[in-house]
Amino acid sequence: MELGVSVVSFSWPGSPESIRPNLIEAARRAEAAGLASLWVMDHFFQIPPVGPAELEMLEAYTALGFCAAVTERIALGALVTGVTYRHPGILVKQVTTLDVLSGGRAWLGLGAAWFDREHDGLGVPFPPLSTRFEMVEETLRVALQMWSDDTGPFDGEHYRLAETLNSPPSITTPHPPILIGGSGEKKTLRLVARYAQACNLFGLGRAEVKRKLEVLEGHCADAGTDYAAIHKTVLVPVLPADSEGAKRFVDTAAGYGELGIDEVMVGLVGPPGPALDLAGDEIVPALAAL
Repeated sequence: MELGVSVVSFSWPGSPESIRPNLIEAARRAEAAGLASLWVMDHFFQIPPVGPAELEMLEAYTALGFCAAVTERIALGALVTGVTYRHPGILVKQVTTLDVLSGGRAWLGLGAAWFDREHDGLGVPFPPLSTRFEMVEETLRVALQMWSDDTGPFDGEHYRLAETLNSPPSITTPHPPILIGGSGEKKTLRLVARYAQACNLFGLGRAEVKRKLEVLEGHCADAGTDYAAIHKTVLVPVLPADSEGAKRFVDTAAGYGELGIDEVMVGLVGPPGPALDLAGDEIVPALAAL
């Protein structure tokens, strides 16, 4: 089992000047600690329950490109990209650029978006949820076409592209892996089975994760997808701050591992050093041994 970390807060003392050195430290310490992946949220205002909207928030793909420049191995992605924020052709170009400049470490994390306040605040259209799910599926289709040899047009209900040219291509072949965030049984997990290489479940206990994985397995059977090949991840609140907390964390992760979860992702809040050092010393080796 692997460990990933999502930087969910940039509210470090001395902001904004302190954000750059702290993000460098977070990225480098996560890599040195042996973590598998480093993520940022795709938001423009801070979200509840992390904190009030007025707190510091960086744009996701600019931050990921910065992290790529100061690391060498760790995988990079947005957990998860809101489908409403970027036209799919531009999003695929951003993820491809990240993949090229990181040496093949980019992920495309995608979800239906939910935070209406930042949509309203920044003037971004926020269509109904059913429409947003249609947009997610079309975005996935655009991505797969742009990551193929087909440079022809794409004519969907929500997006129309005259040519799906994407040069340079991604370093990762056949394309950067796709992770879909969310646990909706009828739409989200069906999209995972049809289009993605990974899922991310969050805010769920062990029993619910078990049930969601069973639903995903059923969708994979219907789609002719190898369920075992799906990289299954869960998101839990925060990294522990002491050895006792680390032991409890590993026990919890072991329970998820018994269900088939491959990676546990945790939120990073506060100074990056102590929590990530503890993760490298105690959590990563224990998870690897599960």
